[in-house]
Amino acid sequence: MSTRILLVEDDATIGDVLTTSLRSQAYNVTWERTGAAALARAAAGAVDLIVLDLGLPDLEGTEVCRLLRRAQPGCVLVILTARSAEMDVVVGLDSGADDYLVKPVRLAEFHARLRAHLRRNDDVGSTSEVRRFGDLVVDVLRRRVTVAGRELRLRPKEFDLLARLVAEPDVALRRETLMSEVWDEHWFGSTKTLDVHVAALRRRIAEMAAATAAEVPEIVTLRGHGYRLELPTSDVPRALP
Repeated sequence: MSTRILLVEDDATIGDVLTTSLRSQAYNVTWERTGAAALARAAAGAVDLIVLDLGLPDLEGTEVCRLLRRAQPGCVLVILTARSAEMDVVVGLDSGADDYLVKPVRLAEFHARLRAHLRRNDDVGSTSEVRRFGDLVVDVLRRRVTVAGRELRLRPKEFDLLARLVAEPDVALRRETLMSEVWDEHWFGSTKTLDVHVAALRRRIAEMAAATAAEVPEIVTLRGHGYRLELPTSDVPRALP
């Protein structure tokens, strides 16, 4: 079955260009021009990827983003907008987006970014490995995370990031490595994407751990380098006496 894409764009010229270009790549595209219409479409059935403009005529774009994420928790959500300020990027990503592209963007780069997101979603589920760290369990094949037996629901890129971190626990991973392997090897956007996703992932794990009195690993920031998944005390190997 072809990839189902929901395009949310109110500009007729841009919408027509993107729709034509996406369909030329054999994607199944639905184009909506308002936030309300996009939310109705998202409620009607599953989609694989959403491309969302924030400058909509009826609803505030970041609120539409939050509601779309709630309606389609498993899809890839990419913001494509003219808003380029760093705070706009942070707010957009924190609203539930997996990626943030600023107009104008070349069609070749746009398609490359979408392919990278769709490929990452396929690749991360290609192994049956289950990793356990204290009370945190990551089942890569099922894309399922539990803390003390309770399911922790993550956005797609939050899961991909966690899956990459647990693949090499207690190893210092460079920012460039995480951006390349979780997002795109030819990444050309703001690395603020990584920081926002790490912050959200930390918060979700910490909240669940607090609610269940669970022991979980910590994502440690290594300034000037990247991040490391630090094992909980119970998982740290002890030296022989």
